[in-house]
Amino acid sequence: MPMTSVTRAESSTVRSCAYTDIVVERREQCAPGGETTVIRLLGLLPPYWSCLPEVERDRVVLHVMLGSTEGSDAVRAEVEEVMADPAMRGWSAAG
Repeated sequence: MPMTSVTRAESSTVRSCAYTDIVVERREQCAPGGETTVIRLLGLLPPYWSCLPEVERDRVVLHVMLGSTEGSDAVRAEVEEVMADPAMRGWSAAG
């Protein structure tokens, strides 16, 4: 099953679902910008997760719908593993 993304029109529906936010921030200016990083991040996460990304130059927020996961603790554990991937060098999870 492919990873899904929702449109702005559908975002009000997303907001009514249970979700957790994952925030990653650029720590090194030589690292790729947010547009490249969100593609890498989504590609490294489980394909069955439903995510709504918000992308800025130095920050990416993923709203991960919990119905597609094992819960917020599992989401954070998976993101911690993903952030160790060399493709995410220069970025780190906030908080």
